[in-house]
Amino acid sequence: MSKRYTKDHEWVELNGDVATVGISSYAAEQLGDVVYAELPAVGKSFKQGDDMAVVESAKTASDVYAPISGEIVEANGEIAGEKWQIINDAPQAGGWFVKLKVADAGELDALMDEAAYADYVKGL
Repeated sequence: MSKRYTKDHEWVELNGDVATVGISSYAAEQLGDVVYAELPAVGKSFKQGDDMAVVESAKTASDVYAPISGEIVEANGEIAGEKWQIINDAPQAGGWFVKLKVADAGELDALMDEAAYADYVKGL
């Protein structure tokens, strides 16, 4: 499945019943140089829209929201290991935040596909 996006600039990509979550390239550009990120612990569960993580840059701090409901099964070791630059370098690849076991795959239907998200960002 291709990535789906939220209006808060998170992306989610489903692989079986596990979804990888991160922030969009647009969000990374708006943040500027990331200086800190706080990821949730494995085993923690979130409902769609819950505050899930925090990312800070020299400019601002932003909450990262759960794009879909689920339980954290993995946090990105590089980010947890303070290699925050990967969020700027590859926000939609190696700079992912967490992987979660999906509670309701139907929630993906409410999210934007890449074309819709690109149109949304143009309007900002």
